[in-house]
Order: sequence, then structure tokens, then C-alpha cells
Amino acid sequence: MKISPRLAIIGSGNIARIHADAIALLPDVRLAAVCSRNPEKARTLAAAAEAQVFDSVETLLTSAAIDAVLVATPSGAHEEAVLPALRAGKHVLCEKPLEISTARVSRMIAEAERSNVILAGFFPLRCGVGARLIREALNAGRFGRLTFLSARVKWWREPDYYRASSWRGTWELDGGGALMNQGIHAVDLLQWMGGPVKEVSAFGGTLAHAGLQVEDTLAACLRFENGALGTIEAGTSCYPGLDLSLEISGDHGTAILVNDRIAFWRFAGEVPSDEAIRTSRAGGEIGGGSSDPGAITCEGHRQQIAAFCHAIRGEPATVIDGREAGKAVGLVEAIYHSRRTGKSEPLSTP
Repeated sequence: MKISPRLAIIGSGNIARIHADAIALLPDVRLAAVCSRNPEKARTLAAAAEAQVFDSVETLLTSAAIDAVLVATPSGAHEEAVLPALRAGKHVLCEKPLEISTARVSRMIAEAERSNVILAGFFPLRCGVGARLIREALNAGRFGRLTFLSARVKWWREPDYYRASSWRGTWELDGGGALMNQGIHAVDLLQWMGGPVKEVSAFGGTLAHAGLQVEDTLAACLRFENGALGTIEAGTSCYPGLDLSLEISGDHGTAILVNDRIAFWRFAGEVPSDEAIRTSRAGGEIGGGSSDPGAITCEGHRQQIAAFCHAIRGEPATVIDGREAGKAVGLVEAIYHSRRTGKSEPLSTP
């Protein structure tokens, strides 16, 4: 008999709501508990599923009948929820970034291995139709030798976005600014498609949101281990907010991804399906948050929670494990170090 995994959400903010909406769309999965320091928000989130409500991770792990937890707390507080859950033998699916430093990510990976449970991370843009098509073309060698890879997350956030939550825009709990929080989606896609990065250099500044501890505008240059070059542009300073875009070029082809749709697709060696890809309207299910974080859809989360639950059951599934999810953190960490020192920075990953 197929078991229905009993999930708990730790956190009750905007992204926790996305998790709850995604779980509600999965017929064989149950939201059993919500844990938050804000009981009113936790009760609201738990109501539709008639889930239990807890005010501490310790109480949740000792009192609730759960199989796994979804962590949706502020980025720099992930470890304090993830480590106890892993030690309690619970599988964990954690929001991006997995944590805000490679040292913390490494501790989480080590604990998952000791406890023999799954540690996985959310990167919903990997689920998009366009991203999967580009990945398949890369695996098939259709781009030839990769030459240039660019990611742009030139978003806009109103000042109230930072005022509304005391943790946003802080080094302690946000772990950085536009790159760590918003840009990390594209950072993950770029390294997933281009392979390991060898070194980075970067500039950044706080140009549109006075008073932030962290950057709202950043530009980075990358050299991949395969020799390709790359750029990352990340900002919450670009009114009115542009769609996330990714450009992958090689000496045999180029593809451009805008959110989860293919905007350009051309190869030296064309195949019959190429024209259909160019004219297709497929995609759009994974909405971006270019100007409104509330516009993010739950489809990518739904797919990744479903895969996580398949893995819990021991069924074949593709999840972004801790080591894979930690690669984006390692790249962001190196970019920030380069910005501080003004020097090129070699990359290290968990």
C-alpha cells in the first residue's frame, strides 16, 4: 500500500503559504503540522488541512506524527530548524538558499548522512518546461563547446518589501541581498547548465534602497571549469522589474530562457522538433516575482514536493540533494568575497 507522507511546514510567511498551496494539490500527501513562532499565522496556514499547530521545533519533533518537514523560515535560520529535524530522523526539504554559508550547508549534509535521511533543497525553476529543454539539449551536445552563459534577475522591490520583515536585507538572516535572495534562482540554473565555476569577480552596491545592510544591485563575471565565460546580473533596484532571463551559447547553438519559456532557440544542426519549440507557447506555469513576490506560483514547488515524497517512499525520483543545492550557495559566497576584496575569487563548494 502506498503511504501518504505526513508533512510539517516550519515557518508561516509568504513562502510557507506557497508550500501549503502545493501540498493541497497532491492527492497522496498530507499537511499534518505547521510550526511557527507566530501562532495566529500558523493557525491560518494550518486551517484548510486541519493540521496541528506548534510554536517550537522541539515540540513539533517530539509531539507530532510526521515523516518529513518543509523548512520555510528566513534563510539564515534554516540550520536551526534543519539540524534538529535531521537528528530526529525526519526527511527535510528546505527552501532556497539551503543556508547562507557553505560551512552551515556542510554541517547539514553531514547530519543527513549520519542520520540516513534525505536532505533536499527547493529550486522550482528547474521544473520549468524551457529549463528542461535546454538541459536536454546540453546533455545531447547540441550547443557544441559552451562559450558564454548569462543570467539576469533585474527585479524591483518596493521599499515596503524590506520594511515588512525585519530579516530581509540583513546579513544575519537574509545572508545577502539581491544575489542571495532573488538571484540565487538564476545562479542555480546557470551552474546546473554550465557546470562547475572555477573563479568569479564581482561589483555590487546599494543603489535604490537606502539603509539596507546588503546589496540591491550586483554584477559578476564567471569563468567555468570548461573554459566558458559567464555573467550574472542581480538586482531589486530595476523598476518596474524585468523577467528573469538566461542565455546559453556555444559554438553550435544558442538558447534564451525567459522565466520558464523558450524565447530563442537556434542550432547549427537543426532537427524537426526545433521549429515546434520555437513556436510553442508551453510554459508559464512557474510564475516569476519580477515586481511582486506574491506573484510566484506554486507549480514548481508542487513538482519538487511530489518528487521528495516519491523519494521518501523509496520510489524513483529526482530531488535536488543537499550537495547539489549547496552549489549555488558556494557560488554566491565566492561572489560576495570577490566583491569585498576586489579580487578574483576561486570557488569552493560544500
